[in-house]
Amino acid sequence: MTALLSIGDFAAVTHLSIRTLRRYHRDGLLEPARVDPGNGYRWYGTDQIADAQVIRRFRELDMPVPEIARILRTADLDARSALVAGHLARLEDRLTTTRNAVAALRRLLDPAGSPVEIVRRTDPARRVAAVRGETTHDSAPAWYARAAAEIDAALVAAGARPAGPPGGEYANALFTGGSGVATVYVPTDREIDDGRVHTVVLPARDLAVTVHHGPHDDIDVTYGLLGSHLAEHALVLGDGVVETYLAGPRDTADPAAWRTEIGRIVFSTSARG
Repeated sequence: MTALLSIGDFAAVTHLSIRTLRRYHRDGLLEPARVDPGNGYRWYGTDQIADAQVIRRFRELDMPVPEIARILRTADLDARSALVAGHLARLEDRLTTTRNAVAALRRLLDPAGSPVEIVRRTDPARRVAAVRGETTHDSAPAWYARAAAEIDAALVAAGARPAGPPGGEYANALFTGGSGVATVYVPTDREIDDGRVHTVVLPARDLAVTVHHGPHDDIDVTYGLLGSHLAEHALVLGDGVVETYLAGPRDTADPAAWRTEIGRIVFSTSARG
């Protein structure tokens, strides 16, 4: 037989405050076993202690109240497990984001501890299979993924092979205004014309480049270091950014092994008069 506990005693054994228990009652998350019709006093059964402890653990993990309610109302163990697994996956993603943000802050607070090598070079004209289009800053990663998949499929269909690592060119407006033209490409050994994928000849140009190591969560720090260098050396920038994906998700599942070359088209002020 289930014994009843007053709301105060129930709060003491579950480590949920009286105020919290009242709120959970209002929200329909944990209803008392009995409410006195005369004075409205709440009583809880001892068989509710486990549910209360589960709720407290989930709330410590920032699970929303409606989601906890769905778990408690679901009798199917597989469905419960799926709900819990989904929330844990979100927590792991948040933890990864937090760790990456901490790493970026450490780089920002100690820039001397993470120097980058910046070099000048001249790239010759190159033939690439490319997709070019308008996108927004927020949707750029998804746009890139679709374009890259289309290029891969077009190369296979044409029997062509990559002649170098993939890359992308992104107009300044994409960063400054939130939308702009992006071009994703793969150097190739033959002409491609398949759907959105076309052969484009990238012109020869002078670049200042550096390499960002690791995931892209703190790539803005490397961008900042490159921008500072270019400003300090009085170099005039062409429109846009050139990125070359020397090693990325297509090559390794370890983000720490990713290497992204960042380049800016540059002109010296003296050369331009």
